[in-house]
Amino acid sequence: MSEVVLEIMGMSKNFGPVVALKDVALKICRGQVHGLVGENGSGKSTITSIAAGMQPATSGEMLFMGKPWKPASMIEAQHNGLSMILQEANTIPGCTVAENLFAGKENEYSRFGFVNNRKMNADADALLDRFGISYMRGKDPIDQYGFEDRKLIEIARAVNEDTEILIVDETTTALSMEGRDILYKIVEDMVKRDKAVIFISHDMDEIMEKCTILTVLRDGEIRGTVTSEEIGQLNSIGMIRQLMVGRDIGNKFYRSDYDPSCSDEVVLEFTNVSGPNVKDFSLKLHKGEIVGIGGLSGCGMHDIGRMAFGMEEIDRGSIKCRGKEVESAKDAVEKGIGYISKNRDTEAVILQGPIENNIVLPSLKDISKAGFVSPKKRKQLADEQIKLLKIKCNKSRQWVNTLSGGNKQKVSFAKWIAKGSDIVIMDCPTRGVDIGVKQSMYSLIDQMKHEGKAILMISEEMSELIGMSDRLIVMKDFKISKEFIRSAELSEADVIEYMI
Repeated sequence: MSEVVLEIMGMSKNFGPVVALKDVALKICRGQVHGLVGENGSGKSTITSIAAGMQPATSGEMLFMGKPWKPASMIEAQHNGLSMILQEANTIPGCTVAENLFAGKENEYSRFGFVNNRKMNADADALLDRFGISYMRGKDPIDQYGFEDRKLIEIARAVNEDTEILIVDETTTALSMEGRDILYKIVEDMVKRDKAVIFISHDMDEIMEKCTILTVLRDGEIRGTVTSEEIGQLNSIGMIRQLMVGRDIGNKFYRSDYDPSCSDEVVLEFTNVSGPNVKDFSLKLHKGEIVGIGGLSGCGMHDIGRMAFGMEEIDRGSIKCRGKEVESAKDAVEKGIGYISKNRDTEAVILQGPIENNIVLPSLKDISKAGFVSPKKRKQLADEQIKLLKIKCNKSRQWVNTLSGGNKQKVSFAKWIAKGSDIVIMDCPTRGVDIGVKQSMYSLIDQMKHEGKAILMISEEMSELIGMSDRLIVMKDFKISKEFIRSAELSEADVIEYMI
């Protein structure tokens, strides 16, 4: 038995009447990658956030390296050897990369009230080089980098020689393939140095490949542990899924048909569109069609979605919805276009607001009369979506920032379903969503197709694109590299060949 580095005993956590954790006992050992799996709201992130000093437990005790552990903040926890990389963005806007990397450590670079920026920038450059992200420099403004790059900065900030436990909370969903490789190497290095990693992910293939032991949670309780010997068994994925959701979800996951047919009616058309990260992009999206767009980080696929929703200006070309130019995000909504952003916390939901307000926001004009919004209609619309998507919450007035990552994603999905948008742009639509909810979302997307909705699905998950798309567009170097038609023979290897 390896040395126990973190022990949790009788941990419970209540948020008012909601029980998030119930009498949890867990041991994290050296030299292991300990996976935590479960549905959204099962308690995975609650356990790790308590261990990392983000919030206190309602009851219970913790021992870290044999001593009582009750950190008052993430900075205190990291200073003592326990670091956590969060699922959502955790960088400070308006600062430099170096200031983000050394947040909380400014005193190390200060003398007589003055900060030695030259030394801080030099140390930041050395740290970035060590992690293989030399294209970023310490003096650079953080705001010039996208979500994926900022996540790499968070990783570099979290890991150092003194880190005894690294918590990876749904981080890989926010990273490109290159970014994931960087993180995987860090995890492997932690294990080689006899440190411990707590790994949270909804990607079952990733979990099975990277973890040496798994603990399954459901409804705030531990439902079982899968050892390294059991992980390799053929039926282990089915067993883990059943422990997670409390039922056998079967093998049907993506679409079962291979029929790419759709209406001849073009509802969204890109004609020779170019911008900073897009070159001469042309595409016709039809009514009742799912078009997937995939590629490596920086290929321009995320920009396509933003341009189509009027959030990003184009240098030349045109984007038309049923023959009329899309002029702005407001205009896009009025034309029946919905947009689920990859950058959930900054663009898709209002964290400091109720679930109800988020869901009904695009539909306010539809449920108002003479400028007055009916509270009854507003609540009814929100409650319908909460029930449809099984958003785990206490009530519709509960604030979005209290939800798990997956339930936040459901809220961002729900508002466009409530609106009745007949064209939906989905940028990483199942990011941070558990396996049971993914299955229901894919079923919903399939249903939307058959109702005549047009879907532009941008994703970094090849299996998702292959499993759901009628047509799959591969992008490389800001341009279309290849187009595939839905087929039972299409494989990930076929697609990846045109990305690299």
